[in-house]
Amino acid sequence: MPHRPLGRAQSSPATASLKGPSSAEKPIKHLFTTGVVYDTFMLKHTCTCGNTHIHPEHAGRIQSVWSRLQETGLLSRCERIRGRKATLDEIQTVHSEHHTLLYGTSPLNRQKLDSKKLLGPISQKMYAVLPCGGIGVDSDTVWNEMHSSSAVRMAVGCVIELAFKVASGELKNGFAVVRPPGHHAEESTAMGFCFFNSVAIAAKLLQQKLNVGKILIVDWDIHHGNGSQQAFYSDPNVLYISLHRYDDGNFFPGSGAPEEVGAGPAVGYNVNIAWTGGVDPPMGDVEYLTAFRTVVMPIANEFSPDVVLVSAGFDAVEGHQSPLGGYSVTAKCFGHLTKQLMKLAGGRVVLALEGGHDLTAICDASESCVSALLGDELDPLPQAVLQQKPCPKAAASLEKVIEIQSKHWSSVQRFAPTVALSLLEAQRRETEEAETVSAMASLSVDTEQAAGHQPSRPVEEPMEDEPML
Repeated sequence: MPHRPLGRAQSSPATASLKGPSSAEKPIKHLFTTGVVYDTFMLKHTCTCGNTHIHPEHAGRIQSVWSRLQETGLLSRCERIRGRKATLDEIQTVHSEHHTLLYGTSPLNRQKLDSKKLLGPISQKMYAVLPCGGIGVDSDTVWNEMHSSSAVRMAVGCVIELAFKVASGELKNGFAVVRPPGHHAEESTAMGFCFFNSVAIAAKLLQQKLNVGKILIVDWDIHHGNGSQQAFYSDPNVLYISLHRYDDGNFFPGSGAPEEVGAGPAVGYNVNIAWTGGVDPPMGDVEYLTAFRTVVMPIANEFSPDVVLVSAGFDAVEGHQSPLGGYSVTAKCFGHLTKQLMKLAGGRVVLALEGGHDLTAICDASESCVSALLGDELDPLPQAVLQQKPCPKAAASLEKVIEIQSKHWSSVQRFAPTVALSLLEAQRRETEEAETVSAMASLSVDTEQAAGHQPSRPVEEPMEDEPML
């Protein structure tokens, strides 16, 4: 099998210095736990202008997340996975050969390749000179001719390694601290800070090399993952669910309408929870938790995936201004969303960092998600959040999604009347319904027994598991 298993690295350098009697009691052993992956190679993808203030997708993003995981002691409880650079063949599971060679090779390793492949379209000037003096595809999507190809291939390879270890049962779940992000990268297009679509490539390889049957990709970056949608638009074995700011197509990248549901055999396997209505009020915890309650989790349970991959962008977290954000979801909410996803696929969940540039926000959210992955007790959601109704614009957005997707997923129909309820009201209603159903069931059993029949098993609508709040 081409996927070569890598030796496990120790969870953290600190474990090597455990000497004396304590190490006899606590031998270093590889636990079935949360895996984390990071590599300093990814820091070298920087604009040649050297000014990080102009370029929000900078190396400090992953450095600060990694530092936070170390400082909080979370890292030492995880299994540290060694990253590697993805091969050009792996990248071509999603991207065209031309795109793969253009961004996957540098002047140093280009000489080794067949020159005929690189002559022709690739030799055209693909980059623009940016106002800052550097070069790039556009002012967001910068390129460093010497270092970027190694960094972008490392980001992909890190996600592949982690996903394979989780899918094969070697690790419980995982979090990939990677950059640059990938979900905007299309088959032959780099855009929105992205060159190669790491999550999509990992999903394709899980299908091809590990024969994973059904994969769920949840994309909660505030921007729609146009590249991920494109990669699986006709594949019914990959369910893509995105929650994103849409504003009737007026928010970057403009794709992700709720009517985009998949094609051919995969109609219904593309779910766009497209928030419309701007930022007055901004979407927050209540809206995201309601989306999970009424759309994400019912459809995900009905699909019943074998592995869950999350494009974990944190630009919906408070602290990001438009056009790179505008919402006010709390970092802790993402821990709760992670916990809900862990109920799927036997807990085989892999999060890969996508967007988000406010360092405090992305560190807080990463910390919250890794805590959830490790099984830590999360701070309960504040009572105010549980009692608050989603804003009318969010309820309208969700009603539209349910109207469209209920043609493809029977599980969402019954949630349409409840999208405007607070989480507590919805939970109360669920409990009442469950009690009614069981009362009806026992009544029918009593009636049958009174009539002298053998009690047959009552046919019940299975109740949806309400997430613990």
